Amino acid sequence: MALLSETNQQYYAGQQSFVAAAADTTFVWTGDTTLVATTATSNTNFKVKVNNVVWTEVGVAPVGTQYQVTNTNEITTPAMAGGEIVVIELLDSAKWNNYGDYSYIKLNDVIDNFLVGYVGEGKLISNIKRSDVLFHAKRGLQEFSYDTLRSIKSQELTIPDSLSLIIPQDYVNYVEMSRIDDYGVKHIIYPTTLTSNPYTVPIQDKEGIPTQDSLGDNTEGTSIINERWDNTDDYKISGAYNTELYNAGVYDWTWGKVVYGERYGLNPETSQNNGWFTIDNREGKFSFSSNMKGQLILLEYISDGLSIDYDMRIPKLAEEAMYMHLMYSLLAGRINIPEYLVARYKKDRRAALRNAKIRLSNIKLDEFVQVMRNKSKWIKH
Repeated sequence: MALLSETNQQYYAGQQSFVAAAADTTFVWTGDTTLVATTATSNTNFKVKVNNVVWTEVGVAPVGTQYQVTNTNEITTPAMAGGEIVVIELLDSAKWNNYGDYSYIKLNDVIDNFLVGYVGEGKLISNIKRSDVLFHAKRGLQEFSYDTLRSIKSQELTIPDSLSLIIPQDYVNYVEMSRIDDYGVKHIIYPTTLTSNPYTVPIQDKEGIPTQDSLGDNTEGTSIINERWDNTDDYKISGAYNTELYNAGVYDWTWGKVVYGERYGLNPETSQNNGWFTIDNREGKFSFSSNMKGQLILLEYISDGLSIDYDMRIPKLAEEAMYMHLMYSLLAGRINIPEYLVARYKKDRRAALRNAKIRLSNIKLDEFVQVMRNKSKWIKH
């Protein structure tokens, strides 16, 4: 049975068109994306057009130019005249989520496939609770997300006057922070060891003893360290002068002529104009150096793959690794399982995960060749 279930119109345009017969009132969307009706906590992810006029969603029986979502993916309208064109169209965000989705398999599908292929009479696992499989599948997805899967997310942000940005809601660890110049080119921003953000800032009396409030807890003040760092002029740290030139973000000095790279003795960590950042765990923010005010940055970070339902999917190139992870984890947690079987599936899990990493690394020989050409220079062995 073929795995593709959407038409070209549903996939590329995010649309499904109907030519209404007289008195038609029900139209069913058959695309892979589930239609979401407006609720108190979410907005709809689609719109309905009749003869190119956008209709309004209502929660009661529709009248005039109104429609109602009666069941999953089912739209109800007032009775149509014959020949009217009804179009259900996904919003852009829903379209984007659908593009490229074929290269992934949903976590629920992985669990269903595992229960069919690895659990039952005559198999190593004769019976198992679905909740147990779900637990290990989620743990596997988290672990795979950190160093195997393509689970890097990114945000385009502008640094405000406060020189701080809130850590994303689904953030686990950062991958790369970059300043974007006027040409759209990335310049990497590195974390600095020049300063740190204090986790607590207790207010002290004149003897240096922390003071307490009426409940006996230490009173907290604002950080003087952060204030001094925010107000520091960048050139006092970086060694910059008015006669500087910038070579790929690194300071170069001129004495009446261009002498790229001849700034000997400077600290590479500080002799650049890309700025620095620290992670303020107390306030849950990224803090930036003063020269970054108003700059456009790109934040790339890792999530754990469990933050939203859409993230709970696995690249098909790593599907076998997930099955082996489930087999090993479930067998290792059960009694009366021979140790050699646990060791066997531990080895199979490791091998499958290694293969998944190689596949997902997406190494292309032509790209290596292009880089190594380097204007036909000889490579010394």
